[in-house]
Amino acid sequence: MTRPSSTPTLRLLTPHDDLERLTALIHSAYAPHAAKGLRYWATHQTVEDTAKRLASGLALVMEIEGDYAATATLRAPQPESKVALYRDSTVWSITQFCVAPRFKGQGLGKLLHAELVQRARNAGAATLALDTAQPAHALIAMYESWGYRVVGVCDWRPLTNYTSVLMSRPVDSTAA
Repeated sequence: MTRPSSTPTLRLLTPHDDLERLTALIHSAYAPHAAKGLRYWATHQTVEDTAKRLASGLALVMEIEGDYAATATLRAPQPESKVALYRDSTVWSITQFCVAPRFKGQGLGKLLHAELVQRARNAGAATLALDTAQPAHALIAMYESWGYRVVGVCDWRPLTNYTSVLMSRPVDSTAA
């Protein structure tokens, strides 16, 4: 893993952030999945979708020298979710987690994830959860290396074109 040339800045989304640039970051980060035929919502969402998804929780952005390098949203329990795990009052979830392609391999995803874990812990969460495409074996392996385990499946079609795996980990896990 190479280190970023400049120190990344990790902060909350502000009204001054450029949602078009963030949408472009998200599209580019998910483009390799689209090239494999996986239609993540993030591969085709509009700027309006980005705004709505970022507003659905605590949105974090990472910058390096003024460029958006990564983003993710941490969501509190979602009582209206169709996914029982996300309705659980002790479960916080991660969505729209991504690192810009030019910044991959520098440990930024791990830094962002560590911040998400800390914020979930500070909010009183017992469990952190996420979902990803069942065919996305490399992503599943990465999340497993961070202490997640597959705990179920869900289906977001027609927004996607695949079944997703649900993954969770204890917030107090010693994994990455």
